[in-house]
Amino acid sequence: MSPPNASSPSDSSADAAADASANADSSTAADSDASSSSPADPPFPQSRNVIEPDCARCPALAETRECISWGTGPLDASVIVVGEAPGPGNPDADRWKGGNWTGKGYTSRHSGRRIRRMLAQVGYDETAYYTNAVKCFPADPEDPSSNREPTPEERANCRPHLLTELETIDPTVVLATGKHATKTVLAAEGKELDGFIDCVLEPVRCEALDVWLVPILHPSYQDVWIGRLGYEPDEYLAAIRETLEDVIDGAAQ
Repeated sequence: MSPPNASSPSDSSADAAADASANADSSTAADSDASSSSPADPPFPQSRNVIEPDCARCPALAETRECISWGTGPLDASVIVVGEAPGPGNPDADRWKGGNWTGKGYTSRHSGRRIRRMLAQVGYDETAYYTNAVKCFPADPEDPSSNREPTPEERANCRPHLLTELETIDPTVVLATGKHATKTVLAAEGKELDGFIDCVLEPVRCEALDVWLVPILHPSYQDVWIGRLGYEPDEYLAAIRETLEDVIDGAAQ
């Protein structure tokens, strides 16, 4: 969906910005909320969808993780929100410690809470499922408190878990948060990402997965890129709502 008065940033600069950002459930960026239990908080998930308890397909991740960050939400959800991988999280936070500590996807103080709040604002708070393509925190060997990009082998090892979630839930839409999550979903479809920014809010039909893929900006850098894409914040939310409604309504016909 094209925004009003959209500019045309180059994919090279946009992708560089995306590469510099944290992964899907990162809690490294500052949140604008004063506390992790503010009145604006979305509901905190009470359960998780465990697929393979004590999974150790990736020895390096199994060694450094605190918890496997499994998906959360209704198993009949119409929308699955997919991120790349959990960030390090913050064990000292109130509730929103991050999936590496809670064992639940999208429960970081910054990105997880922000995405859940955004889905609530566009009307999908009770019909969205949240997960990551890679379920374990990929620690940076040089700084274990920071995350790195998952390796191709780690993505491949964890892909069956994502495919199980897609098969079980049978959603209409996969909402991929950021460049890396979008690449991972497309890889499961056997496709490659040809530039991320131009794909934002442009639905892609994934026949093998039997879903529509809708890429959105990662919350860690959306405040910068919303304006560069030609949106005001409320226009960006409205565009997400309209895109989801169009895809879901179209699939129902």
